[in-house]
Amino acid sequence: MDRRTLLASAGALVALASAARAADPVKLRAGMVTGIDQVGLPIALERGFFEEEGLDVTIARPYATGVDALNALQAGEVDTVQVGVPMIGAVVRGMDLVALGNYSGSATRLGSDATMAVVARAGSGIDPADLATLRGKKIAASFGTINHLYALALLEKAGLTPADVTLVNTPPPDMTVALLTGGVDAMSCWDPWPIVALRDVPGAVLVRRGGDIIAYLGFNVTTRRYAEANRPTLVKFLAALAKADQWMRKNPDGAAEVATRWIPGLALPVAKEAMKYNIEQNDRRLSAANYMALHKAMTTLNRLGFLPATFDVNKHIDPRPILEVMASRPELFADLPPIPENLQIREGWRFAP
Repeated sequence: MDRRTLLASAGALVALASAARAADPVKLRAGMVTGIDQVGLPIALERGFFEEEGLDVTIARPYATGVDALNALQAGEVDTVQVGVPMIGAVVRGMDLVALGNYSGSATRLGSDATMAVVARAGSGIDPADLATLRGKKIAASFGTINHLYALALLEKAGLTPADVTLVNTPPPDMTVALLTGGVDAMSCWDPWPIVALRDVPGAVLVRRGGDIIAYLGFNVTTRRYAEANRPTLVKFLAALAKADQWMRKNPDGAAEVATRWIPGLALPVAKEAMKYNIEQNDRRLSAANYMALHKAMTTLNRLGFLPATFDVNKHIDPRPILEVMASRPELFADLPPIPENLQIREGWRFAP
């Protein structure tokens, strides 16, 4: 073999190696919480949607709350997590986070809380027809999360203040036990835990389900550093999740089966019931409604004394990756209501309270 042939062969091998490297899937580590609204992430994994987008995604064991998930993100255990209200406290404490898209919420309207509920134990004295009967009760909520925000909004709707009740900081998986033992009179939480409580606690009563009392917060969140360095990867990640969302909306029973494999102790009948509420607010898109939801949650927590400061939400939402998916893959959102013109955003748009 002459020198020219050897060089050509070597060049071909280099090209093949480069092509192989280019075809290697990009690795990404993701985190989720034990909520039914989080299961788009494992659906994308199990259905092969990440693989279709050229990604190799691993999912950490589900965390009890978004606070735990953000601690894992800060520790470098994961690259991105799915959280809502806990993001607010983390940013105030100095964590430089950006929200990239929704895992739950609404891009078309301001109110969306179908997956939230308050459940009371038998003999609590709480009357679902009279929210004022919450006065003096012990209510389980996970501080700094959406179920805390839902409890606060419900109290405000009843004409009560946080000082009129005793809020007990409780992880969602422990709330049913707290009701059973009488440690609390009621619990405020996301699905599936209210449904679990209604099934497992004798005489438990549904005090309130949803009601558009709050605008749900559920974001795909990462650090600003990771977002800036990995934008193409995040576009693919959100596209795969949008595929999973659409599959979930069309196959709620199948999505419920996936949830039972990722949320410890979740029975299929509970998952199927919870999924009916989940698909009502399953929308990965971002709009002005989501900026308003973040701003309103933040200012509410600040006004009630649970948050020492506020921030400019424009600095902590990066809509560019999901806007790219929305523009290039409109078929992934074709089964959703169109975003009203007054709520549509574009790159460079700014929210003004």
